[in-house]
Amino acid sequence: MSVMVTVEFPLQPGKRDEFIGLLREALKDTRAYDGNESVDTLVEHGDTSVLLIEKWQTAEHHKAYHQWRIDTGLGELIGPFVSGAPIVRYFDSNIA
Repeated sequence: MSVMVTVEFPLQPGKRDEFIGLLREALKDTRAYDGNESVDTLVEHGDTSVLLIEKWQTAEHHKAYHQWRIDTGLGELIGPFVSGAPIVRYFDSNIA
């Protein structure tokens, strides 16, 4: 059963467009990562956050991917654009 993952990035004022540019490049690797099935990007009205809605084969696939992102320094790259830590949530996708 697939797992849905949401990742919300709270943004610094005025940093939305730069963050989206960085994200656009980073998501190429996300989509190619083992276990990723899809990624959609939503931008909140008012430019205060960006939400990723990701579908993964398993939560373990996403956790391995997340660790890879930490190990390769993406957190340091996004630091100047965000106002806090990303909020990650896991959801089962086929309950009903």
